[in-house]
Amino acid sequence: MSIRLGLIAGVATLLGCSAASAADIAVHAGALLDGVSETTRRHVTILVHEGRISAVSDGFVTPPGAEVVDLSQSTVAPGFIDCHVHITAKLPSRTNATEDWVTHSAIDRAFDGAVFASALLQQGFTTVRDVGGGDESVSLKHAIDAGQTPGPRMWVALEPLGPTAGHGDPRSGLDPALSHPGWDLGIVDSPDAARARVREHRRRGADLIKIMPSGGIASTGDNPHLQLMTNEEMRVAVETAHGLGMKVAAHIYPADAIENAVRAGVDSVEHGSFATEQTFALMKAHGTFLVPTLSVFDTFYVVARDHPELLAPGTAPKEMANDLLPKRNLPLAIKSGVKIALGSDLGEGDHTLEFQLLIENGMTPRAALAAATRSAAELLGASDSVGTVQPGRLADLVAMDGDPLADPSQFRKVSFVMKGGVIYRQGGHATAIEPPRG
Repeated sequence: MSIRLGLIAGVATLLGCSAASAADIAVHAGALLDGVSETTRRHVTILVHEGRISAVSDGFVTPPGAEVVDLSQSTVAPGFIDCHVHITAKLPSRTNATEDWVTHSAIDRAFDGAVFASALLQQGFTTVRDVGGGDESVSLKHAIDAGQTPGPRMWVALEPLGPTAGHGDPRSGLDPALSHPGWDLGIVDSPDAARARVREHRRRGADLIKIMPSGGIASTGDNPHLQLMTNEEMRVAVETAHGLGMKVAAHIYPADAIENAVRAGVDSVEHGSFATEQTFALMKAHGTFLVPTLSVFDTFYVVARDHPELLAPGTAPKEMANDLLPKRNLPLAIKSGVKIALGSDLGEGDHTLEFQLLIENGMTPRAALAAATRSAAELLGASDSVGTVQPGRLADLVAMDGDPLADPSQFRKVSFVMKGGVIYRQGGHATAIEPPRG
């Protein structure tokens, strides 16, 4: 029997399985922000069994045979959730946007995404919503789920759905003679086309749908102040997606377009930069989430100011004119009581910047944490799995050496990361433990 167990252990090692993912684990948390209550718990033990939380108990206890993770001097919280990423997107300061777009394939972007996903996990993000990728994002999601590469668990939307010449039209700004088989996969110019695209995206592996009701900023030729999809196109897209069990995220800036999209039933408004008090009141009445994405505006503003030649043709003036507005508008959203979920709109880069920007512009540290945990899980429709530290939830935990409620900079200094019971970061460094395979 001992020889057989030794062989099994050897096979598990070859497959990259870790002891932490197989054994019961007792996490001793000096302080716990569990996402369930509004109070901080002290000296708590979180028991983990087969990747899920089995108990949360007062005091430091260690069941026989359990592995102890000593975080008795740290503050523990649920794993962070970023509800708006583009997992394969490079920082705009790194490369010329148009050159990169036409010289890299989906396979190139998949490899970029694997690198960015690993970095996201190290920052404390154990779950993300990729709102507008392609087949490469679905493949990366599957690879992470299979343990072939480390990264957050992913909810994926495929190509954003919008009209010809809209924010999501890849041909805008290019030689009209250029073409690519995938450049039409998000084009919607009628309600019937919207219905067909939603169904096709579901078939290709999408978990949710993203639509582009208005123009955007980082795109050539369209106007972010105008609604570009018709109300009927939005209504049919939402109706079809909901009928297939998928939520709908909507990239929108102007108030009238937001209000039309909310009436059409979208689940979240991404950006929402030009919303008014009336807009937020309507969103609150419908239970529609706001995902402010302050990080992307901060990032692109600097590039537009210092290196406009790196951005897509004609977009730097739009960035300079509009990128400071979301910060000024966030206090109005907070005051309205609309539900807010954290989203950075980044791929490469430090996604914890969003915590800093939310707090600097009016959100309390506790509310910012809720936006990245409990509220984000609600937007995903996954409150029974992620977003809180309580029995039955996946064992997604982060720890910081200090108290982020007293010192919000701690959100940007995660020292420990556990996803599904597997430790990926400990003592402020990536661990040597590989994700389980099979």
